[in-house]
Amino acid sequence: MLAVTAVACVQTRQAVAAEPVRQIPLTETSIRGPQNAPVTIVEFSDFQCPYCGQAKGLVDQVLAAYPKDVRFAYKNFPLPMHPNADPAARAALAAGKQGKFWEMHDALFQQAGDLSPSAIRAIAERLRLNVATFEADMESPAVKEQLDVEVRQGKVAGVRGTPTFFINGRVAQTRSLAGFKAMIEEELKNKSG
Repeated sequence: MLAVTAVACVQTRQAVAAEPVRQIPLTETSIRGPQNAPVTIVEFSDFQCPYCGQAKGLVDQVLAAYPKDVRFAYKNFPLPMHPNADPAARAALAAGKQGKFWEMHDALFQQAGDLSPSAIRAIAERLRLNVATFEADMESPAVKEQLDVEVRQGKVAGVRGTPTFFINGRVAQTRSLAGFKAMIEEELKNKSG
């Protein structure tokens, strides 16, 4: 039984190593962590997805474990089955225009059970955004286009569900701290070697 498991792990590693590296543009993307970090994690996410809300804690742990070596880029990928995901994504992008993307990002995940227009407006007020500008930006063609670009980038990268993570362009097969650390350590080793 142990030998079969070892063979399966080797095959999995080979499959991961053979997987293509995606080039995901980071222009106009909200990023946490040092700009020159050797490892970039890109997440395609949906504010109404419960699994994405759980993954936020994982991302926070990874960033705490690698404060100088990892940067994190968030891309919106609202799923059609979640009616409030699109407005929440536009809210985050609109808040970003006032320098508060990450504050809105965190608040939307904290309040994922209610992402109604009134709840989003209340978050904007709590974050002390210029609410009139925020609401205009949410409905603007520029924010809609930015969201469309992120969704297209996800589709080109092969995203089929949320959350989907890429670590230096490779799909993270295991959504756990140990799985992320293994991929990050491999990337750091490759960068230094």
